[in-house]
Amino acid sequence: MTDPQNPGVDVEYRTLPAIPDLLAQYGKAALGSVPVVGGSRDGNSMPATGVEVSGVRVDVANLAAYARVCGLRLGNALPLTYPFTLAFPLTMQLMLDPDYPVAAMGSVHLFNEIESRRPLLVDDELTIRARAENLREHPSGLLVDIVTEITTGDDDEPAWRQRSGMLSKRRTSLTPPKDAPRPPKPEAPTASEIGDPTVVKSVDEGRISEYAAVSGDRNPIHVSKVGAKAFGFPNVIAHGMWTAGTLLSAVEGGIPERARYSVEFGKPVVLPAKLGVYARRGGAGGPAWDLTVRNPRKLGTVHATATIEEL
Repeated sequence: MTDPQNPGVDVEYRTLPAIPDLLAQYGKAALGSVPVVGGSRDGNSMPATGVEVSGVRVDVANLAAYARVCGLRLGNALPLTYPFTLAFPLTMQLMLDPDYPVAAMGSVHLFNEIESRRPLLVDDELTIRARAENLREHPSGLLVDIVTEITTGDDDEPAWRQRSGMLSKRRTSLTPPKDAPRPPKPEAPTASEIGDPTVVKSVDEGRISEYAAVSGDRNPIHVSKVGAKAFGFPNVIAHGMWTAGTLLSAVEGGIPERARYSVEFGKPVVLPAKLGVYARRGGAGGPAWDLTVRNPRKLGTVHATATIEEL
């Protein structure tokens, strides 16, 4: 088929019989992170094809548990971020491909952009496809985009589309020299400058363990103190997409039916934590919402920034 975002570019998809088992994939990812002499992960290759699964149905009990752990309403329309959990095993399948340029384990979810052109409904039968593209250098490493599209019925136009930026940390030609002076940190805003948070949320290991069970994302940095410390964190951290889902709870009822939801992840949320969610209406000609998650005790610590735009 032709990529609708890049006319003239043909994308071949390999059909999988079912959604892959995410827990088994993490076992393979752990093995794939061990250096192997003659290994193919050279930082240059990319999977030649995407992957797709048809006939996917929503598990209503899982959806209800997702809504509960993210503080969202349960309704007939899926929350903007819920399809990420359905599609994430396909992302992992791509990252486990021998031609994927870097090891899956240790990759950082840097940003996420979701476009919803019509709400996905509980009773919809879904076709989910994913591909990797746009390998490029970043000051902190190598960045790859995973593009996921979901169609329903006989429609060719995706109802839901997302782009996830996955970063593998390493030195590149864009990395500043080790002796380069660090740019000065901006002054932290004051409470009077940014106003009161829309809501303050508490999150602990129990809630994130519940999200891991609901989403299937049991990356060690989210469920194991030992695993988190192995990657340089003092304790387990919250999933970025839990934060993205929880942000939406502050503006439910004000999200356009056709929407673009763009999130950039900042400082990891080390558990336990309190989060100040700042939701501000956009101005004329701008996004519908500007959203920020800050540490309410250290306002200069930003965990995520986001916008919701009407398409």
